[in-house]
Amino acid sequence: MRLFTWWLRRALSGAGTLVGVSILIFIAVRAMPGGFAETILGPFATEEQRAELAERYGLDQSVLVQYWNWFTAALSGDFGTSMVSQQPVGAELASRFPVTAQLTVMAILAAAFIGVPLGVLAAVRAGGPGAGGRGAVVGRLAGGLGVSLPEFVLGSIVVYLFSRYALGLSVGGYVPLGDDPVGNLRAMLLPAAVLSVFAISATARTTRDAVLNVLVEPYVTAAVARGETPWAVIRQHILRNAAPPVLVLLTTVSAYLLGGAIIVEYLFNLPGVGSYVVHAVGRRDYAVVQAGVLLAAALFIVLNVVVDLVVGLIDPRLGVTTAGRRT
Repeated sequence: MRLFTWWLRRALSGAGTLVGVSILIFIAVRAMPGGFAETILGPFATEEQRAELAERYGLDQSVLVQYWNWFTAALSGDFGTSMVSQQPVGAELASRFPVTAQLTVMAILAAAFIGVPLGVLAAVRAGGPGAGGRGAVVGRLAGGLGVSLPEFVLGSIVVYLFSRYALGLSVGGYVPLGDDPVGNLRAMLLPAAVLSVFAISATARTTRDAVLNVLVEPYVTAAVARGETPWAVIRQHILRNAAPPVLVLLTTVSAYLLGGAIIVEYLFNLPGVGSYVVHAVGRRDYAVVQAGVLLAAALFIVLNVVVDLVVGLIDPRLGVTTAGRRT
């Protein structure tokens, strides 16, 4: 019961965070220099033309009324109409979201299936012979470089190399997964690889630290003393107890990947949500920017709440301890 109460509080906290984020989004979009009227009509528009445009899109109403109308409509799934294309924003996001989702999922899977084993291997070998040798130094340097290298730098290098030389993979030329799975993977592999470098490095480092903390626990020593195989010790004792910080990191990284996807989509000319929002910012298309950022924030909050539930189920002590502190 305590675990359920703790998780319910986390869900309510997530809902409150989403409301706060929506307010910040709404204010930030309207605080950008150069309004929609200046972008669409140009600097020589008359006051009558500006007033007509503001009335058409409800921009002549008070800020509180505009926010209330937008947020209540967004809760029902209506994100409004694009001021530029005159198309429903929800339909545009729905058609572009699979591209961003596939890109992010591919990067997360790479972090889970590459970063976690690398972190476990680095931690297991850390206490062995030659732990402080060249391999450990190279591993730390590679991890630090992967975490610190920006996507636009790495992406620009990759775009140049694969555009200049025939290296077997294409840059651009996106096709939907349902139309041509092979062509889709050829177009998405490079962007996903660029986006996943940070995630793999951060996951490997976090996994290494988490596993090192678990390795000194008495139950691991007892399992080794009982003669359990190294794989059994890792699978039954280490991975489960080292999982909570890794899951939390992957959730945090997912939000970073959603932001990084904007740059990667722009570099590789992918028709995703990120590139859609970037173009909308330049055109001051308020409805598109607000919906895109709110969608990313909502996904991040939902992932956090779900991961909190999963972590609480893996290690119920976390939920009980937190609930006990708040009571």
